Formats: sequence, C-alpha cells, structure tokens
Amino acid sequence: MATVSVYNMDGQTVGTMELSDAVFGAPVNEHLVHQAVVQHLANKRQGTQKAKTRAEVSGGGIKPWRQKGTGHARQGSIRAPQWRHGGVVFAPTPRDYSFRMNKKEKKAALRSALTSKLLEENLIVVDALTFEDVKTKNMVRVMKNLGAEKAYVVLEGADRNVFLSTRNLQDVKLSHAGSLSVYDILKYQKLVLTQGAVKTIEEVFA
Repeated sequence: MATVSVYNMDGQTVGTMELSDAVFGAPVNEHLVHQAVVQHLANKRQGTQKAKTRAEVSGGGIKPWRQKGTGHARQGSIRAPQWRHGGVVFAPTPRDYSFRMNKKEKKAALRSALTSKLLEENLIVVDALTFEDVKTKNMVRVMKNLGAEKAYVVLEGADRNVFLSTRNLQDVKLSHAGSLSVYDILKYQKLVLTQGAVKTIEEVFA
C-alpha cells in the first residue's frame, strides 16, 4: 500500500494515510482513460445543428423554364442546391453524440486516472475541508497553502459553504466522491481529496 501525507487547511502535515492498491495502485489502462474522456466530451455535445435540405426550403414548386430551347442549362427547381436560397446538400440534422461505457470499464478508467495522479505526485490528501462562512478568499488561502492553485477538489459529500466559496475560482473545480470524473482528474494539475472522500472512493471503486 502507498502511504501519503495528510495535510490540514494550513498546509501543515498532520499525519499519514495508507491508500488501497486496488484503487490507487491499479494498472494504468490508457485506452480506457482515453475512452472515458471521449465519452465525457461526446455526452456534453448538444448536437442541435440544423440546416434545411431542398425539400425543406420554401419555393421551387415549378420548373423555372422549359427543358430545351432557352440556351440555359436544364433546371428542375429554383431551390436546388446550386441556386441562391437553395437547400443544403447533406444538411446537418440534430443528433445524439452520446455513447455508453460498461460499468467495469468506467471503474477501471477511474482507477487508472487516480493511480496516475499518485504516480505523478499530484495527489494531495487533507484531513477536512470546511468553512464557517462563505468567502472566496477562504478557498484561495487553502489552495495556496496546499500548493494547488489549479486543482480538482473532491469532498466526501456536498458542502454548501465550500461550494459557494469555490464557484468563482476559474482554476478550481469542486466535486464529491459520488460524481468523480476522469476528464476533470486529468484536466487539473492537482487532485485534492479529503480523508472522507478517499475512504468513500476506496469503498466504491475497489
């Protein structure tokens, strides 16, 4: 088992904690990590692009001129794609880009991402993260003490004061152990976990 230092909100070492090898010592599967990131980005796509085909634009119900004898090229409709205000060839239509991953694949991808953060020494464990009042400077101070100005912070559960103190920070994202994201783990330089979050993660993903 890997052993990491546990810090308080002032950045001082207050103890150590052993991490489960089943979660933080798993083989790093780059393919599944890539698949999880692609899924995250695909599921965020709205897919609402739309253009009209020649069947959907207005007008063009009559042949513009007779087939022969005019000197013009033959035309069947003024709403064909080559005409101004004509329809679009192979026009994009609304679609769903999302796809699913198996539960085992999702868990393996998360274990790989967590293990990679530990191997890179970018994983920080804090004993607790709570604020008595809502102030952004409280979170700024804690992140500075931990040396994690750009971080993905994961709590054991939802905390209103911490959430409201974090939402204005562009480089810090807050989440809880039940909604971990491979994309966010990789996006941010540091991964900050509370001790409670570590225990929950180990219970769920072991």
